[in-house]
Parts: sequence; structure tokens; C-alpha cells
Amino acid sequence: MLIVPDNQRWKRFTISGIVFIILMLMIKFNSTIGTTMDAVFQSLFTSQRLENIGWFHALMTLISFLASPKLDLLWVLIIAIALWLRNYRIPAVWAICTIVGGDVVGTLVKHFVKRARPAQHLAADDGYSFPSGHTLGLFLVVGILFLVVIPIIQKAAVRTICQLLLIFAIFFLAVSRVYLYAHWPVDTIAAMVLAYAWLQVAEWLYVAWAPKLRELKIFSNSIY
Repeated sequence: MLIVPDNQRWKRFTISGIVFIILMLMIKFNSTIGTTMDAVFQSLFTSQRLENIGWFHALMTLISFLASPKLDLLWVLIIAIALWLRNYRIPAVWAICTIVGGDVVGTLVKHFVKRARPAQHLAADDGYSFPSGHTLGLFLVVGILFLVVIPIIQKAAVRTICQLLLIFAIFFLAVSRVYLYAHWPVDTIAAMVLAYAWLQVAEWLYVAWAPKLRELKIFSNSIY
């Protein structure tokens, strides 16, 4: 299987889940620690000096656009189609379920915390701020690529390059959401932690259900 049983998965889920809950409660109840973290990190990426660099602003805007929640769904749909056509039908279905389930969890958290966005945010960035939907979605896209796409690539060097590029993509997206005043820094950090915790659940579901899905005719010949 592309995703194999792992006895440490529940530990990773527990740790990341606890960290996320702590961050969520800090923001929900306006903890001084949370606001201080936001102020410190926001000052690093929203300085007037950075705003005067035209190419940097254009890059941040482009990255933010390419990682919007709707496009994240599109990227996963493309990934799923490519997997399906190569007879990785079970991983294809899993990829779609993972991104949709993660978006649902993120939306539920947003409506629980109900955090307002920074005052300077663009009109296009509406809705609640915590956690960052862009960051959550892209992290899940990257997770899907790491788990069921990159392992298929034959050349080790290509796999390594892809992994590095994807890690940089997440980092710069998180920076772009803060730079554009779409989110507070803790929103992006919490989104990555939540996405990581959700991936542990998704991986466990894959291990549990992939063999059972192969019993269905449509998945009987699927590589998984």
C-alpha cells in the first residue's frame, strides 16, 4: 500500500490535536499569548519596506490566488483524475475525500471561533479568520502529493526536488496570507497543525478501508 499501517500515527494525531486545541482556545478567549504571537510575527511580514517591493507583492498575491480553497479543490480533482487514469482508483477517491473532509472540519472550526480578520484585509477576503482556509487547503494538497503521488515517481532526485518545492510553497503561502492582511499569523500556524492532524485521521481511514474497497468490482484491480 502507498499508505502503510503505522503505530505512531495516533501519537502524532494526539500531539497535533492538543496543540491545535490550545491555539484555538487561546484565540477563542482572546489570550494575551495569542495576541502577542500575532503582533510579533505580523510585524515581520507586513513592514512598509516589503510593501514597496513590487515583485514581492505580486508574488504574494499570485501564491495566495493559486492556493485559494476553490483552486485547492481543483488541484486535488486533477490529481485524482490522473491517479484514476493510472489505475490508482482507491488513492484517487481518498484524495478527494481528504480535501473535502478537511475543508468541512476547517469550516466548522471557523464558525466556532468566529475570529475577525485583520482590519486592513481586502474585501475579497470575507468570512472568519481562524483557521486560514487557504493554508489548510494547500497543506492537505501537499500532504496528498507527499503520500500518494510522490512515492510513485521513480527517480529519487525528482522526488526530493518535488518535496522541497512543496514545503517552500506552504511556507510562502502562509507568509502571503499574513502579508496581505488576510489572516493573523496564528491563523496560518493553526491551519497547518489542524491539517496535519486531519491527515493522520485520513491515513488511518485509508489503511482501514482500502483493502475493503478492493472487494468492490470498480476497485478490484486498483493499485493502492
